[in-house]
Amino acid sequence: MHRRTLLAAALAGTVVTPALASGTARAAGPGPSVTRTGTTTLDNQALFFVSYDGLVNNNAFQKNGLLTYKGHQYAVWYTADRNAVVGRRALGSSTWSTVKVGHTLRYDDSHNVISMGVSRVDGRLHLHMDSHSDGFTYVKSAAGLMDDPGGLSWTASRFGAPRSTLDGLTLTSQFTYPQFVATPEGRLQLSYRVAVSGNGRNALAEYDGTRWTALGEWSSSTGTYTSEHGSSTARNMYLHGIDYDRNGRLHAFFTWREQNGAVTCSGGGITNHDTGYVHSDDRGRTWRNDAGTVVGVTGGSDKVSVNDPGLVVDPLDPDHSLMNQESQFTDSAGRPHAIISYVPGRFGQCTTNYVSDRTRNGRAFHVRKNASGTWQKTEIPVPLNSSQRTKLILDRYDNAYAIFPYGRIAAASAASGYGDWKILFDGGGLNAFGEVVVDETRVAQDGVLSFMYQEKSSGTTPSALHVADFRLPA
Repeated sequence: MHRRTLLAAALAGTVVTPALASGTARAAGPGPSVTRTGTTTLDNQALFFVSYDGLVNNNAFQKNGLLTYKGHQYAVWYTADRNAVVGRRALGSSTWSTVKVGHTLRYDDSHNVISMGVSRVDGRLHLHMDSHSDGFTYVKSAAGLMDDPGGLSWTASRFGAPRSTLDGLTLTSQFTYPQFVATPEGRLQLSYRVAVSGNGRNALAEYDGTRWTALGEWSSSTGTYTSEHGSSTARNMYLHGIDYDRNGRLHAFFTWREQNGAVTCSGGGITNHDTGYVHSDDRGRTWRNDAGTVVGVTGGSDKVSVNDPGLVVDPLDPDHSLMNQESQFTDSAGRPHAIISYVPGRFGQCTTNYVSDRTRNGRAFHVRKNASGTWQKTEIPVPLNSSQRTKLILDRYDNAYAIFPYGRIAAASAASGYGDWKILFDGGGLNAFGEVVVDETRVAQDGVLSFMYQEKSSGTTPSALHVADFRLPA
């Protein structure tokens, strides 16, 4: 174990507004804009229940609940009768074709989301569902289905039977947070957590078109973290995302959650602390801190630990209700960006109820690496008015868009150094419950921001599930 240290760059100016001094201002390219082009309905009566302050069909950490591939968009959700469904439409069409994949949701747990991935190497769609510190259900399509959407019918016969393993590969009995990510070569990787909140490890598996292989765990739950209030010896790393840039680097922002509540000022807060960052240049086998030092090896004895040096890019103690699993994106130069949110110190140094405190005083921040290689953080001047998560995307001109709960959209221009955040769409008319699921893949393909949202309801009364589309600068 290494003694925990902080990046000097992270300590220099935690909040930066006009970022022109960083040398990132650019003369070319339009600023951000959104033009609403339409809304389609996936299901008039989708499953609705609230747990962990969220919905099973609309958890922002879902990767991917909505995705675009070869001119078609795909969506996954649970119907009112708990059936797992995957829908497909041609881009520009208002009509979705749906298929039930043979699985019904077991528990009223909003973390049991459905995630999708595409293995380009064989043209299959993969679905992973119904897993929160438990087993999981996995379904994959026939080979080539994603490559010939016009020629192959969209029917249940195109999908295999649900399985409790990855084609025979058993990973862990306590599985949570599936995230599919495609490698530059067209293989498909699955990121997931082993064990439970406050005492878990991140791991990877990989599909090469023939079989799944377990690559192993890469983050550690051990080590000692000490705050001004107390210490903890167990934790888990919560990812804000895991994504390849166009140069093949794998990026991951994260926050730590401690098992021992003694590290906080109040039992009503959450034990999340610090925003960290690691990357991998060998497809997730070796992990490096921002300075390039190896801090973990997937499947090896040396895993990324809370005590490793150079991980923290924005330090924050556990007393501000920092949200886990928020959002990240990379720009056209491969520089990492993230959205994080918490209750700033000007509202007090101790949150006592993370839901009400975040709703009343929470703010989102844009954290990014600038062209000179230093980290900057800008507060987005939009109150959260929610305890929930915000999503981040960048358009083809590297303008940044934050999609807040209730479908509100704020944006900042790359030309200003991301210092001109403002609301572009206030969510009016959506009647959205809270978090939305963003199609991270569509932006680059046709310049459209799509997000899936579910209308507000009460109790367990089903409600409508929609996809809203916004044209971005061409």
